[in-house]
Amino acid sequence: FHPINVELIKWTQNQPKGVKPLNMYIRQTTLFSFEEIIKFQQQTRLELILEQIDVSKLANELRKSDNSRGPKGYEPECLIYSLIAMQVEKINSIKDLVIKLKENPVLRYSCGFDVLGEVPSESTFSRFIDKLSNSEHLEQIFYDLVIKAKELDIIDGEHISIDSTKLDSYEAAKPKKDITDDGTNPNWGMKRDTNGNNIRWFGWKLHILCDSKSELPLDILVTPASNYDGTMALPLIEQFFKNYKDTFEPKYYAMDSAYDLEYVYRDIVNEYQGIPIISYNPRGSFAPPEGLDEDFNPTCSGGYKLVYWGKDGNYLKFRCPHAVGKCNCPHGMSWCSNSNYGYTFKVNFKENPRYYGYPLRYSDSWQLQYDKRTSVERCNSRLKCYLNLDNVRSKGIKKVKVHALLNCIALISGTIAVNTTKSINKAA
Repeated sequence: FHPINVELIKWTQNQPKGVKPLNMYIRQTTLFSFEEIIKFQQQTRLELILEQIDVSKLANELRKSDNSRGPKGYEPECLIYSLIAMQVEKINSIKDLVIKLKENPVLRYSCGFDVLGEVPSESTFSRFIDKLSNSEHLEQIFYDLVIKAKELDIIDGEHISIDSTKLDSYEAAKPKKDITDDGTNPNWGMKRDTNGNNIRWFGWKLHILCDSKSELPLDILVTPASNYDGTMALPLIEQFFKNYKDTFEPKYYAMDSAYDLEYVYRDIVNEYQGIPIISYNPRGSFAPPEGLDEDFNPTCSGGYKLVYWGKDGNYLKFRCPHAVGKCNCPHGMSWCSNSNYGYTFKVNFKENPRYYGYPLRYSDSWQLQYDKRTSVERCNSRLKCYLNLDNVRSKGIKKVKVHALLNCIALISGTIAVNTTKSINKAA
């Protein structure tokens, strides 16, 4: 694959006069995103992506599990590369993949097949996907790529975002009464789009834990579409720490109002020593909780907003606004306290982090961290717009997860490839 990098350097150097290399248009501190590799020619793009993926462990495992006595089949590496190529090139079905492999010698060569040889049949790919769905090594490829991206400083991991996206089922939709709700069958789900409209679909949800810096997925869960987003946050976080052990130490956990559940805040703060940045969901209430204004700032008995006065350990301190010159209360300081210092309110934010979070909810610092939550939306968008996530063609939750993993692997390896090429261009 090394000649590909040389060709890329030549391509950059041979641009028309006045056209700057791509990295001249992007600030030095900004990473190249997956969109950049999509601009490459088909064969160059695919080879750069596949070059980053080590499938040797998975291939060896699949060879050991193959007890067939028939003629030697296709190498597992070639089949895996073909399935990844299917996601990168947005090929609709296994049938179309077989046709593309037959018609396109460059695609065959990129996937490791003999240029003049035969290609696998649909049934061969179908049996291979069955094997993949019963193996944990495909997940390990995904996790290894995440760690590789972290070592290259593409992934940070300090700020993570969580959200879900809908996946339509390949199976025919069924009435609710005919669905066995055992967590492994597709179901009916509903979400609000960016315009606030309700969207209903039959299928699955892909729950993604995403790195906000790189906008790359760090871990995923697939559930029936009926599963509520909020209930999946902690299982996803728990799985994330189990898979990476001491690799990551996230500080901020940003989520939308679907995750506004008291126990989610409590566990993030107390179990994972993180800071939940979650939008408030009033859930039918018409006023904020007593003692708090609409921005969740504590108020005095006169209805004025108390002034934040710092943090001492786990305690947040607030003072009388009249005492610090922030308002002119007609009752003065004596209304709330006999002290010359004025009324002081202290609260342990760890005891009720949903109401008394730090940084203060809707403060500039809080909003800055919450705005990074959109990274997971861009991650979802790339998986669907530039890859093949939105085209599930398999039945069963295990195969749907294989489909999602293949797309996540392509996204991460493509981002690694384009950022590695960026470094080569700078060195040249």
